[in-house]
Amino acid sequence: MSSRRTLRLAYLVTHPIQYQAPLLRRISQEPDIDLTVYFGSDFSVRGYKDQGFGVEVKWDVPLLEGYKYEFLPRILDNVGSPGHLRPLNRGFLSRLSKQDVLWTHGYSSLNAIQAMLAAKALDVPVLLRAEPWLADRPRAGWKLAAKKVFFRALQNLVDATLPIGTLNSQYWTYYFGDDTPQFLFPYAVDNSYFQQRALPAREGRARLQQEFNLDPSRPVILFASKLQTRKHCDHLLEAYLRLAPAPGVDPHPYLVIVGDGEQRAQLEASVKQAGCTSVRFAGFRNQAELPGFFDLSSVFVLPSRHEPWGLIVNEVMNAGRAVVVSTDVGSQPDLVTDGVEGCVFPVGDIDALTDALRRVFATPETPAAMGHAALERINHWSFEEDVRGLRQALAHVTGNFIA
Repeated sequence: MSSRRTLRLAYLVTHPIQYQAPLLRRISQEPDIDLTVYFGSDFSVRGYKDQGFGVEVKWDVPLLEGYKYEFLPRILDNVGSPGHLRPLNRGFLSRLSKQDVLWTHGYSSLNAIQAMLAAKALDVPVLLRAEPWLADRPRAGWKLAAKKVFFRALQNLVDATLPIGTLNSQYWTYYFGDDTPQFLFPYAVDNSYFQQRALPAREGRARLQQEFNLDPSRPVILFASKLQTRKHCDHLLEAYLRLAPAPGVDPHPYLVIVGDGEQRAQLEASVKQAGCTSVRFAGFRNQAELPGFFDLSSVFVLPSRHEPWGLIVNEVMNAGRAVVVSTDVGSQPDLVTDGVEGCVFPVGDIDALTDALRRVFATPETPAAMGHAALERINHWSFEEDVRGLRQALAHVTGNFIA
């Protein structure tokens, strides 16, 4: 392959994903990378019921524009979230025979294994990107032993990994050792999109304040995610109520909860029982609506357990807002330093979360200063770093592609 020849890159992923579409458009702008995306299913385009939000979801951002793609012939489709066996597709050999490199998102599905085996048979190098980190959830000893055996076999199919951040890099080192090269491919969002949305969000702030009956002089604490147990909005609510200056007196900041899911009824009941009138439930909101809520807030809180990354942290930082995250949020080592862009607290420690909120509001100027630091940091965690890492990986596995 000549160094000037366009490199044909195949990307395998389960379905069109709202966070990935802008990145795929950006990669497709590279003149010497001919990207073709192979999807296992189109369920996210058709619309589906998200089990986490508990509502019908149809994304309001373009999922299929600006890059080449194909939906693979299906043997088994999935309804809702993909699994190990669904979607299940065919046609990998014929398609990969026309490609120079395979990049796959994930490794635990039968589809991913099929694709990697086909690539191995065709002598097509494989790049692997996935989200896990070592502390993401407890497992039995026999499962961990079986996983190590699986990874010893998988390592023979993978030429390089594309870690999304520090914790993910440690994961690949643990299972693959130092023999499998790594090329940082940051878990980023479309920074320009979210920053460009900041101005219209500011212009619509008064409308949102009126819709939710918010006094503009009071700050806002924001939660925006699925109302699932592991997201621990209940921990945030308890910490928020502890900010009350006296019994029967509401905390000075508002708490705005964006999202829906299994915990909503319980959370609403807890607010009612506490007699608090400063909590607002906004329900599920689509991606294009979120910048308005980011603009409304002084600080965003993600108190999750087992959160592989938390891309909404990236989004909020692009709005120049302070962030408070638990130690179980995978993006924390790369994006949030305690006391700088916001605060970090041990997951599940409600006292520490309460203290983190107090530190954010230590002075009227503190949230804005942290938000400014957040914007500065996220500007260096972008699609441009993704393209750089991808090009380095392609140069390594092909031997003559220009990074």
